[in-house]
Amino acid sequence: MNQLHVSEAVRYIGVDDTTIDLFESQYVVPNGVSYNSYLILDEKAAVMDTVDRRATAAWLQNLEEQLAGRKPDYLVLHHLEPDHAGSVRALLEKYPDITLVGNAKTFGMLPKYYDYDPAHTVTVKEGDTLSLGAHTLTFVMAPMVHWPEVMVSYESAEKILFSADGFGKFGALCAEEDWLCEARRYYFNIVGKYGVQVQSLLKKAAGLDIRTICPLHGPVLREDLGYYIGKYDLWSRYEPEDEGVLVAYASIHGNTAQAAKTLAEILERKGCPKVAVADLSRIDQAEAVEDAFRYGRMALLSPTYDGGLFPPMDHFMAHLRDKTYRRRRVAIVENGSWAPAAAKIMRGYLEAMKDITICETVHTIQGAVKDSDITALDNIADELLA
Repeated sequence: MNQLHVSEAVRYIGVDDTTIDLFESQYVVPNGVSYNSYLILDEKAAVMDTVDRRATAAWLQNLEEQLAGRKPDYLVLHHLEPDHAGSVRALLEKYPDITLVGNAKTFGMLPKYYDYDPAHTVTVKEGDTLSLGAHTLTFVMAPMVHWPEVMVSYESAEKILFSADGFGKFGALCAEEDWLCEARRYYFNIVGKYGVQVQSLLKKAAGLDIRTICPLHGPVLREDLGYYIGKYDLWSRYEPEDEGVLVAYASIHGNTAQAAKTLAEILERKGCPKVAVADLSRIDQAEAVEDAFRYGRMALLSPTYDGGLFPPMDHFMAHLRDKTYRRRRVAIVENGSWAPAAAKIMRGYLEAMKDITICETVHTIQGAVKDSDITALDNIADELLA
């Protein structure tokens, strides 16, 4: 764990969870997740967040080892979601004299998780500071990134931003995987709805001299911070990251799947730089959402089912709506041998979103893919790439 420490005074005391299968009981995490927590050792000792209760015992052991007989003076609560505040009770029981530091919304929400009041609290607001000795924390409010009580803190001596869920990623630290893919999937599925609020926080952070970012999930970021901040700026403005098309389909008996694969082949033949194909019945839907935001164009292909939209496509589109999908060009293809309704429902979802350009050609396949359908798919490819 010593290799994970930020500095001599700022110690990493977080825990990897490699046994969890679904983060938030919905997102597949094949490489687990890290619950990050930090300890600042100065004249005063400050614990920066706790961890999920799944990891309480290991976290308390890490904390005790780094305290080396000291008692912590403060617990700073940046975010009360249970994966970060799940061990508050255990800490209070072990160190009842510790002072909790949070904002007004923090302490308004805390009783919803704990049925007793802590003995000592400090309520902070935008710009307030907390001196630990040589280290000083300045608090910056970040409401709805991605809960209402969220704040971040900036330590001025070592120029560290404790960024709460910002700049986090899926994956345990021991996995040593590339940051971008799992950070993108994490962002759009966890934080992505709140792009406006992320932009507001980035504007505040622009005025700080940041040398290190300490998130609550994923690795401590120390080098080329402009790269990471640039990705968050791009993502939170809902701008496409790469040129390409996501072909997202759901298929009952394979006919719609054949149409999707044919469309992908046509797009590639026409020079599309990247074509990603997602079988919504089988792929991790969080990855499909990630790719929908990554690329500027998307094709949706779905059959009608029970007079409505086939459930895997319906789930995908509801997720896009909830994550404020916008500023994209989208094509629609439905399949229905009788009473087709999928296109109408998909259009309804898209029309409720902002800045979505729907391709003029909306095609209906009736059963198996025929030569006339391939001609229509060719036209749709031209519209998508226009």
